Amino acid sequence: MTALWVLVYLATLIWSGIHPKDTLTWLLEVMPALTAFVLLAATRRRFPFTPLAYFLILIHCLILMVGGHYTYAEVPLFDSLKDYFGWQRNNYDKLGHLAQGFVPAIVAREILLRNAVVASGKWLFFIVVCICLAISAFYELIEWWVALASDQAAEAFLGTQGYVWDTQSDMAYALIGAIAAQALLGRMHDRQIRKTSEN
Repeated sequence: MTALWVLVYLATLIWSGIHPKDTLTWLLEVMPALTAFVLLAATRRRFPFTPLAYFLILIHCLILMVGGHYTYAEVPLFDSLKDYFGWQRNNYDKLGHLAQGFVPAIVAREILLRNAVVASGKWLFFIVVCICLAISAFYELIEWWVALASDQAAEAFLGTQGYVWDTQSDMAYALIGAIAAQALLGRMHDRQIRKTSEN
């Protein structure tokens, strides 16, 4: 985590928290980003991640903060894209769920490789995908529990927009993200892991 990383994170977090659409929804949406910041700060010296992992984590945090500010169903850019492409709904939440597979795939991959839990190869690819699907499924359970506990914030937090297959498609996007991250960035990630291990 460089000074620039922290600056971008904090600036976006502050912007996100200024007059959000719904305060409870904002808190629920940015909680994973806040948790990530605390964990990264606590492990920075003991287990510094690769630059790729830090960059992707920051992007994921920004996605969460923007979604928290507007709610996932009302992000203005994706309203414009909805009109342009003729979508029936605002699909910003699908970007979030794609990231929910893409980013944890790199983080999980790095933890597994650097701790020698599993060697690089097909088993690593499969286990990382399974971890990402587990994270995605658990997040859907959290959304369900929040919906049961709070009728007021449920619709804004869930962001289903009347789509009956929202939960299943969210997990499908996370699956696509987990596969794409490993396929597209695996070699670059391996090089950065080697450099990090040498330092």
